[in-house]
Amino acid sequence: MPKTSPRVVIIGAGIVGANLADELTQLGWTNTIVVEQGPLNIPGGSTSHAPGLVFSSNASKSMTEFAQYTIDKLTSLKDADGRRSFLPVGGLEIATTEDRLQDLHRRAGWNRSYGVEADVIDADECAKLFPMLNRDMVFGGLLTPGDGLALAAKGTQLVIERARAAGVEFRDRTTVTDIETTGGRVSAVIAGEDRIPADIVVSCAGFWGPKIGEMVGTPIPLLPLGHQFAWTSEVPSLIGKNELPAGAQAPILRYQDKDLYYREWGERIGIGSYAHRPMPVDLDTLPTYSPDEITNERMPSSLDFTPDDFAPEWEATKTLLPELAQTQIQRGFNGIFSFTPDGGSLVGQSRQVDGFFVAEAVWVTHGAGIAKAVAELIAEGRSKTDLSGIDLNRFEDVQTTVDYVSETSQQNFVEIYDIIHPLQPRVSPRDLRSSPFRRQQEELGAFFLETAGWERPHWFDANAALLEEMPAEWAAPERDAWADQFHSPIAAAEAWKTRTSVAMFDMTQLKRFEVAGPGAGQLLHGMTTSSMLRKPGAVSYTLLLDEAGGITSDITVAILDEETYQVGANSNIDLAAISRAAKHQSAADPSKWVTVRETTPGTCCIGLWGPRARDVIAKVTDEDFSDAGLKYFRTKPAVLGGVPVTAMRLSYVGELGWEIYTSADLGSRLWDVLWEAGEEFGVIAGGREAFNSMRLEKGFRSFGTDMTSEHEPVQAGLGFAVKASKTDDFIGKAALAERAAAATTKLTCLTLDVPSDVVLGKEPVYVVGAGRSSVADGYVTSAAYGYTIGKSIAYAWLPNTLGVGDAVEIEYLGRRLPATVTAEPLFDPEMTRLKG
Repeated sequence: MPKTSPRVVIIGAGIVGANLADELTQLGWTNTIVVEQGPLNIPGGSTSHAPGLVFSSNASKSMTEFAQYTIDKLTSLKDADGRRSFLPVGGLEIATTEDRLQDLHRRAGWNRSYGVEADVIDADECAKLFPMLNRDMVFGGLLTPGDGLALAAKGTQLVIERARAAGVEFRDRTTVTDIETTGGRVSAVIAGEDRIPADIVVSCAGFWGPKIGEMVGTPIPLLPLGHQFAWTSEVPSLIGKNELPAGAQAPILRYQDKDLYYREWGERIGIGSYAHRPMPVDLDTLPTYSPDEITNERMPSSLDFTPDDFAPEWEATKTLLPELAQTQIQRGFNGIFSFTPDGGSLVGQSRQVDGFFVAEAVWVTHGAGIAKAVAELIAEGRSKTDLSGIDLNRFEDVQTTVDYVSETSQQNFVEIYDIIHPLQPRVSPRDLRSSPFRRQQEELGAFFLETAGWERPHWFDANAALLEEMPAEWAAPERDAWADQFHSPIAAAEAWKTRTSVAMFDMTQLKRFEVAGPGAGQLLHGMTTSSMLRKPGAVSYTLLLDEAGGITSDITVAILDEETYQVGANSNIDLAAISRAAKHQSAADPSKWVTVRETTPGTCCIGLWGPRARDVIAKVTDEDFSDAGLKYFRTKPAVLGGVPVTAMRLSYVGELGWEIYTSADLGSRLWDVLWEAGEEFGVIAGGREAFNSMRLEKGFRSFGTDMTSEHEPVQAGLGFAVKASKTDDFIGKAALAERAAAATTKLTCLTLDVPSDVVLGKEPVYVVGAGRSSVADGYVTSAAYGYTIGKSIAYAWLPNTLGVGDAVEIEYLGRRLPATVTAEPLFDPEMTRLKG
């Protein structure tokens, strides 16, 4: 094939880089060079020493799919003797406490939600599968029969051979020293005296990734950490059992209660430990080897074993696996792996430099799957599997600093096998970002949780007294112990007061930026599903789509003047996408230049909502805030109690009111002005728990939770956001009709039949009477107790053949909870509360 496709340079020939090259060839892209600083047969990175565990259990649907693809691909890769690169031995996670056993039921639910076979089995079955187990210690286990062991180094060599045969060039013993950019785009990779021209550069350098990112001014927030792995001497019961030196027949054994895992390794047992102290690695002090010096036992990613750190885990191991008391630790090492601030991989295109892509902090479990996704992203502009949860650009700037990355990554290492509640906040660092209302919130007894560095009130102790005044029908029933964590009954009182009087919500944490210039309207018009060429004052809830019609975000756009638009977005991912598009438009037509400037840090926002909200506003301004003076989904500047603001008539709790914005320096004053005016009407401060409850009662979606790029607007219940009156083209428009016609699922509103039943999200859902009771028909996205309606609510992706009144069951911690498909929205379907 003529080398006419864009020139791609991949840095790193480990499991990700090699598979990326191979996946690109499947898409017709063969004008690719892979450069590797080590020898190709033993590059010396994490792939070279990885223990090979491949396990599917993950709260993320995307990561589960990546693991499944990795399993399928490694299974398909055979050597000359017909041996595959994957050993399908299964996975077994054991519980030695009741809490862990409950968590295994939750993890089994994740698997079933995403189509992976999994079963929670009893202690006797665990002992049959792994005969060395001290059966008396075990409460039960999670069996995932499709999991197993990757022969990562072998599989990597096989895909290298296949990619090379397709025309990909591999250069080993080649160290990248710089990346050249021209006009804000990569143009070449520099390796010493060599210059390799490039249209696209992909960093698959593993824990060396931050060094590569520095070359183009792109933070790659990962921390290399040492992880202990050791082998025993020969185990009597394994002698002669496994054909291959590193072979295995028993499942991978994970003992999360002690941060340990085990695998058969021929006639020995391999033991991995996360129980030791974090061991951060300074890349500048790593031992250096010439390529000819690298061996399986001697490589840059393999540091000296520290026996003292392993001693407690060796004792715990001999208690769990008594036969190992007859053995000794024969050899061990501290292998380097990559950890990130939130534990996720880092994937996508740089916000700073066009054409520079990253696929870092990727473990063997997901290696081939993520490589496929990145190949699709590069060649087709989108991945078939949603990448928003691992997008490189998801972090705030403060989260990419060295100090933050170091502390949070080490914390993730320590907690890797811990039982983590979905709402559990990090302990440190905290108090990084606070709104101007922090003083008032603390005075009201705010209980804060943390999101993206922001301190967000979830409820206020000052509202506890309202529970005695609140009508009995608003009170929520008691929850089970798991669902009761990070929950307060005070949220019921806050919902009650919002629905019946007035409440103030801190909305400062919403990502927002200004898109300005003579081309601002044209830019946003071409990127969104709504018309952006309207008069100032218009506000739109609209969608960003990819070329295939998948939802990449939902945003709110307010037209402040002819050339200034305020975008309320979901994250830095939106900021990166719109900034990149603005740069391209400005370069293509200087008369239509556009600037994009984040305004979140310098501004703040109060959501003032409730049937008495207009009474509060009337006390602080003479301006017209009537239905006629400021219509639903309109904005205007105003002055409230001497504070200049921008008011937008919208509400995500389904009540009359406004999002009120001002500069951060005036935020505290704005709060006090509204609070003083509202005291006459019983104003309260409301937290996120009440907010989320009311959001679901109103049927409002949350991007990344309820819908992703894997969904099109109609099936997500957002067809209204694609304006039929918009005849102009926009990204994804051409694909919408076909995509909607092909959809077989839809986001479905459920209410649980038993009021005391509460689910939290990601649970599998089964259609009653469908004849497939062991196979999940869908999964929960958002869930909350609806205080207004007196029922638990769950939204779920389910077959679009279901109708209102159909019965389903939600699996929660191993129990089936009955639920019913319900018409939405559950609250104020006529929209009279919002529109007046």
